[in-house]
Amino acid sequence: MNESTSAALRTALAYYEAWTGHDFDRAMTFIADDIVCDAPAGQIVGAEAFRAFMGPFSQLVTASSIIAALGDDETALLMYDTATRPVPNAPGAEHLTVVDGAITHITIIFDRQPFTEARQRAGS
Repeated sequence: MNESTSAALRTALAYYEAWTGHDFDRAMTFIADDIVCDAPAGQIVGAEAFRAFMGPFSQLVTASSIIAALGDDETALLMYDTATRPVPNAPGAEHLTVVDGAITHITIIFDRQPFTEARQRAGS
C-alpha cells in the first residue's frame, strides 16, 4: 500500500490482512452492522451472520497471497489465492463496497467444488 491507494482499497486490504492473519475480531471492525454478503452459499445479511459464515473459513487458512487489488473511493476488488487445511489451492475474489470506512457489501466468488470433494474424502 502507498499514499495513493484509494480509501476503499485501504479498508479492503486491512480487512483481508486481518482475516487471513487469523485476527477475525480485527477483521470484523471493518464490517458494517448491516453488511450484505453475496457468496456461492447464498446471501448473508448482518454482521453476526457474516461472522458465522466467514469466521470458520478464516481459521482454515494456512497462507494467502494477493493476485490483484484494485479500487477507488467506494469500491475495491481483491483477487487472492489461499491455502487451507482441506484445500491447498483455493483462489477467490471479493468485490467490496465501503462507506465511511466500513464494508457494507461484499460479493465473494470462489469454487466450492474442491471443498465439497475434500469433505467427501474426509467422510470416506
